[in-house]
Amino acid sequence: MSVLVQEDHAVTDEPSRIVNDFNINVATVNGSGSQTSNAVLIRALFNMGVPVTGKNLFPSNIQGLPTWYHVRLSKDGYLARRDGVEVMVCMNAATVVEDMESVAPGGIILYDDALPVANHRKDVTFFPMPVTKLVKEVNPPSSLKGYVANFVYVGVLAWLLEIEMEEIEAGLDWNFGGKRKPIEMNLTMAKAAYDWAAENLENNQPFRAARMNGFNEGKIMVDGNTAAALGAIFNGIQLMAWYPITPSSSIAETINKQGPKLRVDPDTGKATYAVIQAEDELAAIGMVVGAGFAGARSMTATSGPGISLMAEFIGLAYFAETPAVIWDVQRVGPSTGLPTRTGQGDILSTYYLSHGDTRHVLLFPATPKECFDFAGTAFDLAERLQTPVFVMSDLDLGMNTAISDRFEYPDQPMDRGKVVTEEQITEWGSKWGRYVDLDGDGIPYRSIPGNKHPRAAYLARGTGHNEYAIYSEDPKVWEKNIARIERKFETARTIVPKPEIFGDKDAAVGIISLGTNHEAVMEARDRLADAGVSSAYLRLRALPIGQEVRDFIDAHETIFVVEANSDGQLRLILQTEEPAQATRLIQAAKGDGWPITARWITETVLEHLGQ
Repeated sequence: MSVLVQEDHAVTDEPSRIVNDFNINVATVNGSGSQTSNAVLIRALFNMGVPVTGKNLFPSNIQGLPTWYHVRLSKDGYLARRDGVEVMVCMNAATVVEDMESVAPGGIILYDDALPVANHRKDVTFFPMPVTKLVKEVNPPSSLKGYVANFVYVGVLAWLLEIEMEEIEAGLDWNFGGKRKPIEMNLTMAKAAYDWAAENLENNQPFRAARMNGFNEGKIMVDGNTAAALGAIFNGIQLMAWYPITPSSSIAETINKQGPKLRVDPDTGKATYAVIQAEDELAAIGMVVGAGFAGARSMTATSGPGISLMAEFIGLAYFAETPAVIWDVQRVGPSTGLPTRTGQGDILSTYYLSHGDTRHVLLFPATPKECFDFAGTAFDLAERLQTPVFVMSDLDLGMNTAISDRFEYPDQPMDRGKVVTEEQITEWGSKWGRYVDLDGDGIPYRSIPGNKHPRAAYLARGTGHNEYAIYSEDPKVWEKNIARIERKFETARTIVPKPEIFGDKDAAVGIISLGTNHEAVMEARDRLADAGVSSAYLRLRALPIGQEVRDFIDAHETIFVVEANSDGQLRLILQTEEPAQATRLIQAAKGDGWPITARWITETVLEHLGQ
């Protein structure tokens, strides 16, 4: 392996110090309250200006099993997951052996002194924490002792790494919404641990967090599911029908929480939207399709198993040409799979979802800001194209807090598409039919309930029909209708979000990727450049592909398709769309439930190139 792709620390002015360039891993037990302490920790670092990212690895149960929270500090602004652990916090006896073993040489280990030192390594530094003693001295309510205990490691970390305690308090204030009682209780614990560490530990370890600027200014920390919910609220959602499933549930929960503040008629005091928890995924998508037929902006949120159950209703919406928005927050499959691991394994099945000749519009957000924006884009496309539109998020984006650009209030009116008026029906006469293509783009004019023209009513059937929505099994009628829908799909190629392209247009190596792989690809390109490999990168933001993707493939000798699944699903779609270029598309797919790293991408590319 090339030295250039090793996980090296940055060189600092003081060689003994490694500042804002290391990984922290906190090992706890699911359900122990560590989510709060970890959220406060990462927010404190963010408020200090440090580029930081957190990845939560938790089990598919309520409590009792191991969980880890990985925090990366990167002074250079790299936000992808990175291999390696330099600062380990051990709070779980069940995993203490592997946790202590995982630390890189030269690293440090903080551990609850009730745990055994499972590995007496000479190449790391151990810092015991008297968790039980400190909790007893602070004496929180007995029912909360297990939760408050996590702020022991927050306080000790703050002293060792020089994290500002003022920012710990600010993080608590944010987390608890200004409620002083929980703020004071947890802050007292953190301060007690900080003071104990200052009196009893020698801070002879090299890792430090220092205030900096130039990266976090003007940005926020938020998760993609929250951003998606807010985007839906600000872009006119009228119905959210859902059935709970990890990792998508917080989209509906956030709409429920924020809707009463943001979407209430000021005159009547009534909500201008509805959230319905259905009895299952079939009922949820049925409600969404029905609301879309009625003219309402409607959506659901689910994950892979839910998408499978929705297939027949999606086919109905596709053929009856009814708007619907579906958020697929992807996790690892097949079957129930790994509900709390991230992946991009629904691309192929969702693109062709339902039986027969179907293809769908898919959007691929990469950041919380894009989740917010694509919420509106999805509604606009669904109504303009009169078809289901899928937003393909994933657990990493949906549930992990990330640094994001601020959201912008929509400055364009909602695109309701071709909604026919009573006057138009009168003017056009027999030229108009529900499925008549008057403009040549494959998109007909739809009528919605409330149009009083006697010819406006139609049956939105899923069986064969002609352009006037009248039942037909005539093969010529069928083929004409399918050909028109195919024209509509070709129109979609020209109006879906265009890809972003980075790098040298003349580079021999091209990379195509999507979604949350973006940060890892950008970092990998820097690593490849250090290894003497110039590259260009296309971030796909939607399917179907447009001419920009075809031109990018034509422009580069070798194209690596980077995606978080085992089958290379995006690559298969691209090979189908561009069969003449199929052999030049190299699979770079990894589906282990973790976000892809820059190191893995770099090594995969260099290995293929023989370097």
